[in-house]
Amino acid sequence: MRGMQLQRLRGRKVCDRLIRHGNAWKGRHMHVRWLVGAPRHPAAKDRAAAIYVGTLASTKLDKSAVKRNRMRRRCREALRLSLKELPEISQSLQLLIAPRSSSLSAPFPALQQDIQSFFSLHARSTQAQ
Repeated sequence: MRGMQLQRLRGRKVCDRLIRHGNAWKGRHMHVRWLVGAPRHPAAKDRAAAIYVGTLASTKLDKSAVKRNRMRRRCREALRLSLKELPEISQSLQLLIAPRSSSLSAPFPALQQDIQSFFSLHARSTQAQ
């Protein structure tokens, strides 16, 4: 994935739209909401294919902000490392990752396995269209 850029998914309206209209995938250690295409945001580059990533961790997961941030970082890093092993994606993709409480204590390869199973499902669904 050398050419694929990892961008921030930002803005409340962008994230709310993704929650309302996005497709849902539930993994063992995280939930992913996704939409194909670049977000409707002035900072989004429409020309280049990129993956826009945001994280969502509510206080229901854990009262400690330190632990919630660690869950976010672990999921984002698993995504970043898994993208290096996957083939190039030709279109932009918006992802909103919601870690589950198990993502804090799960072994890191299990998080990467979750990401890889999401992308294998995503690849199958885009080939069917």
